[in-house]
Amino acid sequence: MYTPPAFKEETLSVLHAIIEAASLSTFVTATADGLLATPLPLLLDRDEGPYGTLYGHLARANPQGTTAPIGAAMATFMGPDAYVTPSWYASKREHGKVVPTWNYSAVHAYGEVEFFTDEDRLLDVVTRLTNRHEAAGAEPWQVSDAPPAFVKAQLRGIIGLRLPIDRLDGKRKFSQNRSIEDRQGVAAGLAASARPEDRLVSGEIPV
Repeated sequence: MYTPPAFKEETLSVLHAIIEAASLSTFVTATADGLLATPLPLLLDRDEGPYGTLYGHLARANPQGTTAPIGAAMATFMGPDAYVTPSWYASKREHGKVVPTWNYSAVHAYGEVEFFTDEDRLLDVVTRLTNRHEAAGAEPWQVSDAPPAFVKAQLRGIIGLRLPIDRLDGKRKFSQNRSIEDRQGVAAGLAASARPEDRLVSGEIPV
């Protein structure tokens, strides 16, 4: 990921927070058949390995889970993003030499992926993923709510993945390269937007 110094993020806790806040990642592998990619919810175990380890699962019918990867796999995670109009810049009124841009945060995680079909490991992954995403519900659903025989049958339809992270690229592009006056204009413009994600990005602008 191209990351100018002004936007580079290296603090592990911040990178982990971006990963955990992302509802969906894109899991990518290079293979002899070309690039394969799948949108996936992934679970981060922060304490497993120096940079953490990702867990998830693919449909057994998905060829990505049975096609040998070449080299490292990659999982990409996007934080909030927003279009930035030059109309918000104070410098537009001064000299007009401004163009649109996009503000966003992103993390790319790399590592050697392991695919597995062991039933106990699969059950652990789907249980942990379910618990994470059900936690905010008024009546959280649990894997154990379904009949055991049904769960076993469902597990036969998936392949688990484990991705120990050996490298993280992080980028937080929130107008840090603009003057304080321009940043203030961007923050105010995004804060007034009807789009919730724009308002999230407004809170990230350093003013």
